[in-house]
Amino acid sequence: MRYRIGQGSDVHRLIEGRPLIIGGVEVGSDLGADGHSDADVLLHAVTDAVLGALALGDIGSHFPNSDPRWKDAASSVFLAHAVSLAHEKGFMVANLDTTVHLEAPKLRPHIDSMRANLAGLLETAIENVSVKAKTGEAVDAVGTRRALRADAVILLEEAS
Repeated sequence: MRYRIGQGSDVHRLIEGRPLIIGGVEVGSDLGADGHSDADVLLHAVTDAVLGALALGDIGSHFPNSDPRWKDAASSVFLAHAVSLAHEKGFMVANLDTTVHLEAPKLRPHIDSMRANLAGLLETAIENVSVKAKTGEAVDAVGTRRALRADAVILLEEAS
């Protein structure tokens, strides 16, 4: 059995007038993530983790923000592409562990929906998907509500 491990991270500024979408879930907030696409920090980090596990570059090399096709695009498109590349190379998701860093609002009410969305996009069981949330404890850009960040680690295993 062959395995591949990938790590991904992403950060976006928080601004007024944009929705806050995390893990495919719109989270009610006075601030949203700034970005060329829908700026879903969690899906971007997971996409980079999948691409990294496959040694196929990063999200920006596949979906450059200079390309108008990706303006306001749903980040699920990016992750679906990465998963299709994994399948082409004979891999499937064994498990995913993620952390979202956001001072406010609290994400606990949305975690199960995020896990379900990720499991569907990754074509794996929800038991294989972990989403954790941390605050910035009033420190750095996350703690002062100027940014949010997500980290992801994924294990791909050879499909049987």
